[in-house]
Amino acid sequence: MADTTTAVDGVASGSRARRPARTPAARAALGRSIALHVVIVVGALLMFFPFYWTLVTSLSPGSGLTSTPSLLPADPGLEAYVQLFSQLPFARVVGNSLLLAVITTLVQLVTSATAAYAFSRLPFPGRTLVFGIYLATMMIPLQVLVVPLFAELKAFGLVDTYLGALLPTFAAAFGIFLLRQAMNQVPVELDEAASIDGAGHFRIFWTVVLPNIRPAIATLAVFAFMGSWNSFLWPLVVLRSPELQTLPVALAGLQGQYTTQWDIVMAGSVISILPMLAIYLFAQKYVIQGVANTGLK
Repeated sequence: MADTTTAVDGVASGSRARRPARTPAARAALGRSIALHVVIVVGALLMFFPFYWTLVTSLSPGSGLTSTPSLLPADPGLEAYVQLFSQLPFARVVGNSLLLAVITTLVQLVTSATAAYAFSRLPFPGRTLVFGIYLATMMIPLQVLVVPLFAELKAFGLVDTYLGALLPTFAAAFGIFLLRQAMNQVPVELDEAASIDGAGHFRIFWTVVLPNIRPAIATLAVFAFMGSWNSFLWPLVVLRSPELQTLPVALAGLQGQYTTQWDIVMAGSVISILPMLAIYLFAQKYVIQGVANTGLK
């Protein structure tokens, strides 16, 4: 029995002895992997913490916000949400934001896709120059354009109307750029094969190009919806009637001149985040594919 035990121990020690030691390159790769994962985890926590703090603040009573901050609400409750619905016509402002976001997204998809097809597939003189000029408009901030846009809409009597709030959002240089990059990845040979079968530009656009850029279309839809849903400055300027207010403008109105009930403001912020979170979780796969396929960083 002792001989058997000794033999087993010998085999085990022999197997441990024969286990190859990690090379310096393997140890360095392991160290880089651990460091990378630590950085990713820390970055994820830093990005998640503002959302967590918003949720905690919305569940804390107003009087508790003046005390020492804590990671967990001392006396959690939904009073802030109840007060939010009592102080704001929440269904109306959410409906206004949803209406503008949906219309903006749909129209922007149509205008961006058709313009991107022209820049990607239709050769015309000065195409590169025109695209470059159009792309340069991305560098002009909205704050610079607010006054002239407002003057134009006022001249046409479109101030304080849904159409006035929507018109400047119907075309976006970023959307055209994104879809053009995606269309450039679609082989031209597919267009030529469809053309031999008698397909015109519209049929090629609808049956050949668009089905191959669905991830990019989903990406643009998410970006367009989020941009419109979060828009604050332009709706604040052009929509003056209380019944036309959007959610960000209504939430900003909760901030007083001398005091602010931050628990109510944060409760509204939590509710405003939910639609975007749901849309992104639903379209996450397509967004990642769209960004990867178009070469965006």
